[in-house]
Amino acid sequence: MQVDYIVIGIGIAGISFCEQLKANNKTFVVFDDTSQQSSTVAGGLYNPVVLKRFTSVWKSKEQLDIALPLYANIEKALNVKLDYKIPVYRKFASLEEQNDWFAASDKRLLSKYLSTEIIKNENSAVKAPFGFGKVLETGRIDMKTMIEAYKKHLLKQNLLFEEAFNYQALQIESKTIRYNNITATNIVFAEGFGIKQNPYFKGLPLVPAKGELIIINVPDLNIDYVLKAGVFLIPLEDDLYIVGATYEWKDLTHKVTKGAKNELLNKLKKLITCPFEVVNQVAGIRPTVKDRRPLVGQHKIHKHLFVLNGLGTRGVMIGPYVAKQLFNFIEKDMPLEKEIDIKRFEL
Repeated sequence: MQVDYIVIGIGIAGISFCEQLKANNKTFVVFDDTSQQSSTVAGGLYNPVVLKRFTSVWKSKEQLDIALPLYANIEKALNVKLDYKIPVYRKFASLEEQNDWFAASDKRLLSKYLSTEIIKNENSAVKAPFGFGKVLETGRIDMKTMIEAYKKHLLKQNLLFEEAFNYQALQIESKTIRYNNITATNIVFAEGFGIKQNPYFKGLPLVPAKGELIIINVPDLNIDYVLKAGVFLIPLEDDLYIVGATYEWKDLTHKVTKGAKNELLNKLKKLITCPFEVVNQVAGIRPTVKDRRPLVGQHKIHKHLFVLNGLGTRGVMIGPYVAKQLFNFIEKDMPLEKEIDIKRFEL
């Protein structure tokens, strides 16, 4: 088999890069062994505002301009619903926070996204005496549905190998790379936390951060917006809500923990007053970077090896943006932005 690309990993990064390849008529195969779960357990929110400090997300407009059409294309191609338009309400803890919100809404990068109306809380099941600020142009991508549908699509075309990639079997030649019976021009590693086992890129400063979510059933809550107040409360269907997420730097297993569950429940009880039932709990390892920018670029010795990683907590927004940058870098010789280029670190 001869292809243009081998892609390792089929989370947000891998799918985003595959979409670039498809749009430009490049042939590819994908390897994924389901060992990395950060994309499948992600809340899937796209939100252009850092709600802790009322500041703009880096390159938020540029990211959304690329990401939303990409998800729309996937929806159409795979005949699935992925993009749920839903506002985000930030609960105010004080009058001072209301004033800070108004000040932020006057800033050039934020005026498009922050409503200047203070929304009064009229839901007796929610504790919010100071009301909410509303973030505009937000939504949720159903990551689990997207990844499952994308895998089925690739499997039908015999483009997905559901197995671990054996780095020792990779043969690097001057103009091509070989892996078993596959010859390719380039290989892109988008394996998330799995990069720590990758002999070519394991020196990159990826900081794994475990995150856990719980799913609750709350028949009496009845909110049609995402609520941010210490935790995110994200409505699904049938009275189900995602509550998340935690951050853990030492336990890097995919096992759910009682400690994380209790942390989320304690924050949740400060937010809502109605009874609820926990129906599920999931965990995954986020690939984060100390400077909060992705890891994108080319191996300094092996010029046909590339990395697309470190999307962190905002992968839904930034994944398509950096995937396009990497494709343009490889195929069109366009320089990567210095802020995402792995050259900023020593391998």
